[in-house]
Parts: sequence; C-alpha cells; structure tokens
Amino acid sequence: MASINLIESFQDFKDAENIDRPTLMKVLEDVFKTLLRKKYGSDDNFDVIVNTDADNQYCADDISTLTHPVVNGSADLVIGVRPIDSISHFSPVKKILQKIGSWVVRIVSRTSVEDVTSGFRAFSQKAARQFVVFNNYTYTLETLIQAGLNNMSVVSIPVRVNQNLRPSRLITSVPVYIFKSVATIVRIFVIYRPFRFFAIIGLILFGLGFLLGARFLYYYLTGYGDGHIQSLVLASVLLIMGFQVIMVAFVTDLLASYRVLLEKISFRQGESNASNDPHRD
Repeated sequence: MASINLIESFQDFKDAENIDRPTLMKVLEDVFKTLLRKKYGSDDNFDVIVNTDADNQYCADDISTLTHPVVNGSADLVIGVRPIDSISHFSPVKKILQKIGSWVVRIVSRTSVEDVTSGFRAFSQKAARQFVVFNNYTYTLETLIQAGLNNMSVVSIPVRVNQNLRPSRLITSVPVYIFKSVATIVRIFVIYRPFRFFAIIGLILFGLGFLLGARFLYYYLTGYGDGHIQSLVLASVLLIMGFQVIMVAFVTDLLASYRVLLEKISFRQGESNASNDPHRD
C-alpha cells in the first residue's frame, strides 16, 4: 500500500509541476543512482538486477526463484512466465495478442520464451551492461531480442501473480494496446531484422510489377497491347519502387551492422570503466 501511495504522490507532483513523463523518469533514475552510490560507493557495483512491475502484479516471494539461475551462473536473463490463460482480469483480446506477440518475438529473438512481455526479470551484470533500449513504451521486447542476438543464456521460470489492485498505467485501453503492440512489433523488425523487412516488401512490389509487365507483354505480342497501357505504367512504377526498397534493405543492413558495432564498443567501454572503479569488489 505504501508503494501505491508513493506512486500516486509522484503522479500528483508531476501534474502539479507540469512535468512531462520523460523528465520525471529521468529524475527518478538519477535519484535511484544517487542512493546506490551513497550506500555502495558506485551504481555499477551489483551482481543481479531484479525488475518487477509498478502494478504489483507479480508475487514477490518468487524473487529468490527468479534470481537463482543468475546467481549460480546458469543464465544471463531470467524471465518470469505468468499463467496468462488463468489471469481473470486479462481480456480474451489481450490474451490472444499476448500469444501472437510472443510468437513474433520468439522468431525475431530466436528464443523459446513463452511470455515475452513479462516485466518480472532478473539480469546478470554482464547482460545488463550489453542492453541498449530504444523503445520508450516498453523495454521487455527489446532486451529479450538483444539477449537472443547476443547469444545470452535466457531462461523462463513460471511465477505467480497477485490480484489486480488497480488498472494498468501502461495499458489505458485495448485499442491503444493493440496499436502500440503492432507499432512495437513493426519497429522491432525494422531495427533488428531490417534487411529481411525491407527485402520482403521490395520483392513483393517488384514481383507485382513483373507480373503486370508480363501481362502487358502477353497482350502486346498477341496484338492487344493498345488497351492495356495502364498496366505498363503501373508495372513500371512497381518495378522502380521494388528496386528502390531492395536497395534500402542493403543500406539498413549496413546501418544495423554499425549499430551492433557501437553496442559492442559501448559494452567494452563500460567494462573498462567498471574494472577501474575503486569501489567495485
């Protein structure tokens, strides 16, 4: 109950001072890091990070179970899997979207996690240093995808959930949830599978243009080409668009390679700074 009052106090403070959400989140982050440095001498001196949920939907008694694979070195990332089908306050639409979204993310991340949107997670220090999150809506999908692409050991563990105490602050309505979920999935493909994403679109456009061009060529050779000039124009447009999108696929693939390289440089720099930290054990 105290945590809920604290959240409401921050909400009232944000509204009273007219502070936007990103600024408030940055303030909370700075306060948290300051407290860590005050108590432990450094905000990098940790072994395991446990992330729970502001909605208090996860059972805190499962924290020890969640952190055990990280502590014994058998996993870099542990995700608590909720019993989605038995959660009464989840609507049927939300349950279906959860399953579809999990299926898509499993394909992209090459992992076997059943509940990809679960926020109840435990990170090892090495894993936490490698994550670079771009999405301001939710970090759950991106961290899982990055873990899979970086060949981290990802483990799923069933966890219990609490009764629904209040409506989710992240999901205001089902239509908003659907829109943001679809947008997040598309963005994931663009960022982490750019070549495949744009190449598929380009090949579809190019293929349609080729078929229309072949159709016009057939009528032209049989003496009926005069009435199908529109097909030739549309085929030309589609062929040009398809070729351009395929070229974009190669460019975005190159940019993705640069992104991976920058992530590795950032990780190694963080490791170097941490190794030189006198407060670190």
